[in-house]
Amino acid sequence: MSTRHYALPVESTQWVVPGMANASFNWEYDEARDRMLALYEKGKTKQWNTNERIDWSMDIDIESQAFMPDYYVPIFGSPMWEALDRAGKDKVRHHYASWLTSQFLHGEQGALICAARTVETVPDIDAKFYGATQVMDEARHVETYSRYLQDKLELAYPINPHLKELLNQTLTDSRWDMTYLGMQIMIEGVALAAFSMIRDFTEEPLAKAINAYVMQDEARHVAFGLLALKDAYADMDSAELEEREEFVVEASYLLRDRFLAEELWEHFGMDVEQCVSYVDRHQMMSEFRKALFSRVVPNVKKIGLWGPKVRNAFVDMGVMQFEDLDPDESFQRDEQIAEEFDRLVAQGRHLQSTGTFASDAEQVAETIAVGAEEG
Repeated sequence: MSTRHYALPVESTQWVVPGMANASFNWEYDEARDRMLALYEKGKTKQWNTNERIDWSMDIDIESQAFMPDYYVPIFGSPMWEALDRAGKDKVRHHYASWLTSQFLHGEQGALICAARTVETVPDIDAKFYGATQVMDEARHVETYSRYLQDKLELAYPINPHLKELLNQTLTDSRWDMTYLGMQIMIEGVALAAFSMIRDFTEEPLAKAINAYVMQDEARHVAFGLLALKDAYADMDSAELEEREEFVVEASYLLRDRFLAEELWEHFGMDVEQCVSYVDRHQMMSEFRKALFSRVVPNVKKIGLWGPKVRNAFVDMGVMQFEDLDPDESFQRDEQIAEEFDRLVAQGRHLQSTGTFASDAEQVAETIAVGAEEG
């Protein structure tokens, strides 16, 4: 990615994570799990080329409210926001969209590195097979978000410190299941929820397409993590499970706080503490940040990391209402929506609304809308 489009110095975007993973070889090719092999087969057949599947000729009007409404900006309605003229508000909207997409990009690069590591470290051959398809998926996602930032938004931000810390923790742990837990369940779980809100509610067709197609892949990735970890944790002793639960709690708070966007407000010379305080208590942003866990909470419960520490943390974060959502239903919807998008695009139309598919995002949107009115 060209440095000319960075809002902050490019030196702050690169770092080396030390660590040593144990490579695992497995010759038991005849003991694979049917569902894992089915995911592997789907991973092979669902490969796509971002240069062909996505219509990159679509232009984006950054000043349009259809691109990003004012109320999507976390400090919308605050004294800091109201002090800006129209041009200033448009600039903040542009930077926030670029900052948010940049975090998607950096998370996808983290997923690329983690996927490559799972192929090396996971003990089961069927998981190695599927992990290999995920490596290609993640490379395509990095390419796609990078192109969107470069060619359309023409601006990019370095990785958020909270996301960077979680990636460091995930990558410095040599245990294969911790790579799965940090990336497949936590980081990609939050990403899926964020992608779904853009896919389902934006009026900007290019962003809608990108997130719909990326989600089609990511749903398989999370299903992969669920299957592998559910089996692994079923036989793990209580002390080891408690250690994983402590990681889930810490990761949850890091993922929640990454959307405070401190570095963005600092870039504009605003009072960072005042901005963060506003974002932290603003009803709309509070509900948005809760909604990001609509995929994480049921997945954590499904893999069996459901001890008191995890439940108490989710109660504290106000996200326990998601515990009974069915991950499989969400994955099926993600697949259906991407296929419907393909069908409409083939007919020369853009998918203006995915409202025909009942989704977790609908109940989330209702709450967020109330927050926008009250905020």
